[in-house]
Amino acid sequence: MPQVVSLGCRLNIAESERMKEMLADAGDVVVVNSCAVTSEAVRQTRQAIRRARRERPDARLIVTGCAADIERDAIAAMPEVDGLIANQAKLDPRAWNAPAPAPAPAPEAPLPPTRTRAFVAVQNGCDHACTFCVIPQGRGKSRSLSIPEVLRQVEKHLDEGAKEVVLTGVDLTSWGHDLAGKPALGDLIEALSHAFHQLTRLRLSSVDGIEIDAKLFDLIAHEPRVMPHLHLSLQHGDDLILKRMKRRHLRRDAVDLVARLKAARPDIAIGADLIAGFPTESEEHHAANLSIIDELDIVHGHIFPYSPRPGTPAARMPQVERSIIKARAAELRGAVAARRSRWLGGFVGETLSVLAERDGTGYAPSYARVAVPEGVSAGEIVDVQVREVVGGLLR
Repeated sequence: MPQVVSLGCRLNIAESERMKEMLADAGDVVVVNSCAVTSEAVRQTRQAIRRARRERPDARLIVTGCAADIERDAIAAMPEVDGLIANQAKLDPRAWNAPAPAPAPAPEAPLPPTRTRAFVAVQNGCDHACTFCVIPQGRGKSRSLSIPEVLRQVEKHLDEGAKEVVLTGVDLTSWGHDLAGKPALGDLIEALSHAFHQLTRLRLSSVDGIEIDAKLFDLIAHEPRVMPHLHLSLQHGDDLILKRMKRRHLRRDAVDLVARLKAARPDIAIGADLIAGFPTESEEHHAANLSIIDELDIVHGHIFPYSPRPGTPAARMPQVERSIIKARAAELRGAVAARRSRWLGGFVGETLSVLAERDGTGYAPSYARVAVPEGVSAGEIVDVQVREVVGGLLR
């Protein structure tokens, strides 16, 4: 029975689902869909490979994903690994000697629900050159699925019972730049909302705020089926560090965007990626990074301690001591946790619409995690009145 172990981003999760379908008849195979965004991600990839070999000693173990390209020689040298598949080839059946999937026949009756949320990868690769980022080495140039291709994938997930669709990509807001007519992400979401009235919840993975087009802004602000939850690829709160990262926005761009969104949709929950200890980061720069958490009301924070990645310009810049990086990352996590705790407390007494998962919890539109009543099946959307917050979980 094939097994796919997925590490890293939501794009990897979406691709892993497609690989599971493609390799359904491949026999005793384990695929590790790896991540290389940080040195910690590479360490976790190595751990996953060793664990997979211990658990499936007789299986053929194949590694794909970003680490399979960026750390190719080191991964290939691991005794547990039987082979590597290039990241850009992993969804091509020919790379696996697998038959191309035949189109599924139309069902004679509605299918029973098999999914709660579906991750749909609409874009891959990146054309930008952030000085800290190694991902373009593993993902290549930006490539977009056409609107008809996305519609087909979403329709399949809806037929399988998905109540929520999450659009993912390496640089999601660059979707369409390589297509005829250069449509923007707002055009894709508008097409989805018109095509599928049964699509009740649409969520976006991480976005680059500077690329949010006017139509996309309007849909996030006013379309109730687009969830009130926006995760920004922010990276830092200080302008000089943002310039040294070669980001295309400044602090005020993020502040203005969030202010406009909150004015139009006050319940929107803001998430962000933040890097601690980027090369040359001073205490003043770190203070700006801390302060943007409160200024943007960041309640879903992904904090990354900086680690130099091979071949990137930032790896050649003056580095911050590891102990300082760890301490600053802990401060950032603490600030997000405090902000998140206050935010969660504000839901006590409210009734939230929750999409139930298989573990007895589910997600509110704001992406707050909520315990669902006993007897509720995965995939159901139920109203839950919040009585308390326990360990970051609304109950």
